[in-house]
Amino acid sequence: MKLNKIKNNLISNLIILALIVFIVSFAFAAEEPTIDEQLEQLRVILNSSSNYSDFQKNQMLLPVLKGLLESGVPFEDTREIVESSVEKSFDAYSMKKVFDVILDTQQEGLPTESLINKVNEGFAKNANKSVIISVISTKAENLKKANEILNEALQEGLEINGEEEMVGILADSLENDVPGESLSWLLKTGTTEGKSILEISEVSEELSYLSLLATDSGLSSEEISLLFKKAIESSTNIDEICENIQSSLETQISTVKTEPGGTAKPSTTTDSGTLPTSSTGSPVEIGETPTQDAGEAPTETGGTPEPSTPPTGEAPPPLEN
Repeated sequence: MKLNKIKNNLISNLIILALIVFIVSFAFAAEEPTIDEQLEQLRVILNSSSNYSDFQKNQMLLPVLKGLLESGVPFEDTREIVESSVEKSFDAYSMKKVFDVILDTQQEGLPTESLINKVNEGFAKNANKSVIISVISTKAENLKKANEILNEALQEGLEINGEEEMVGILADSLENDVPGESLSWLLKTGTTEGKSILEISEVSEELSYLSLLATDSGLSSEEISLLFKKAIESSTNIDEICENIQSSLETQISTVKTEPGGTAKPSTTTDSGTLPTSSTGSPVEIGETPTQDAGEAPTETGGTPEPSTPPTGEAPPPLEN
């Protein structure tokens, strides 16, 4: 009898617990707005500006916004971009291009958080719309290439933990011009050796540093790719390979400096993951590079630069990836 009583009490408690969980879950579900309600909130934000026609709002923007929400992009992130676009007077066509890049990436099952962060950074820095679109488009392509590297390793039977995180790590290195072949080697070798994601990430960051150093030394992408390839072929040890790359770089730089008229020229190109602003705070057009050591302001593409007085203020530092 006592055992049956305990059993009945246990069953009663489980039933009560299940009811509580159901009621709480139902309450939260009831509070969560539907996609239609979320779209209505976005419509109100768009209507607060006179910059968008009915066609642009109803046939261009709202359909792609619905696609974002249905694909799983958080409403808060979507709303923030819409609000910033309205605040910065972003035209509808540019806004749609931004959302199209995010939507395509999301639908391919790739992480979109880095793209959303870059868009928000661009708005915060008052970057030109063309620059924002260019940066996130490049980043989206790097995510796709990184995913291809990952899938290639998986097809070879390697077990990789934290696949989404690994895609982000590889994409960041691609952004820093690390050759894809080198990253494929790193992923396969690191996984085979049982290295953790943190360890692979650290090596990836080191390769990014060496690649940027090579670029700043004046080496072309083909020369960098060949340098990395030779280093990988020279050893099977990851530490030794990084040392070999560093040694080869020092030799290359020394050779350039000792050749007649040869100087190692630092790279002045804008990093594909950086959203620059001009030294005066105005947006920088795509294809322009802020001049830091030449007293000349950037000019429109194809134009002749006019002499100007160097700005007294310094440009804000580029944002990290």
